[in-house]
Amino acid sequence: MSEAPGTQDPSNTTGTEPGPQPEPIRFFGTTWVDHDGGYGARRAGVAIGSLAAAAAGCFVLRFAYEGLTIANVGQFVNLLVVLMFAICSAVAFRRTWEGFTRRHDPASQASARGLMAIGFVGTLLAHFLRSLSEAPGEKLHREEYEAARTQYEKRTSRRTGNPSRKNRKR
Repeated sequence: MSEAPGTQDPSNTTGTEPGPQPEPIRFFGTTWVDHDGGYGARRAGVAIGSLAAAAAGCFVLRFAYEGLTIANVGQFVNLLVVLMFAICSAVAFRRTWEGFTRRHDPASQASARGLMAIGFVGTLLAHFLRSLSEAPGEKLHREEYEAARTQYEKRTSRRTGNPSRKNRKR
């Protein structure tokens, strides 16, 4: 059965609801909205995967430390390398954790890219801990999505009818 021309909403050609759409999260897509589509299994997978990747990263860093020991570069250099990875991991953990609740500006993200790469273990541990309670970044995405839906509802329900036919009191 075909509809009359012009009765179909042009912004709704994909079959989805009109208005703002949820932003997909890596590994979760939009399953975080209703916690469907294997959301629990995905969270478990992210938790296990990030913990395993952090453990593998620590294992690789251990080999790097042993390489420095074999090269006999001295205790001071060994200490500096350990401190560098520990501090960078702590800062990366904090920035990643904060990134789950608020967006960082692109300039600060670009300037911290090297630090985040060095402190990858902290980033992986932050993902592990956050995935125990929710999808990493779900709270931020949910707040933004609900605010956009509320604003859309206000905007679409504000005007009804033809404003030129409005009765004006003089």
